[in-house]
Amino acid sequence: MSQPVYARIVNYRVGPREQSSKEILIQIIGTELAAQAGKFIGKKVVWKNTTTKLLGHVTGLHGKNGVLRAKFKKGVPGQAIGTTVELVNS
Repeated sequence: MSQPVYARIVNYRVGPREQSSKEILIQIIGTELAAQAGKFIGKKVVWKNTTTKLLGHVTGLHGKNGVLRAKFKKGVPGQAIGTTVELVNS
């Protein structure tokens, strides 16, 4: 059994005129390169709060510094930015 992998929510995915609360950017803790972060594409992402649990999946890389894009079915609340998520095997 492998150890759980944790990531930090950096921000929503934003455009010039809008931001998408269903798509977030996450940074794997201890990973600084895109080559290391690329192996997590396709894994499930779990964000837990005291009352809610949201599920999503990693869709791809965002830039060259090891940041990943994750997509959720429901929007992630604003207080989730800066908190941790867990990556689990899909």
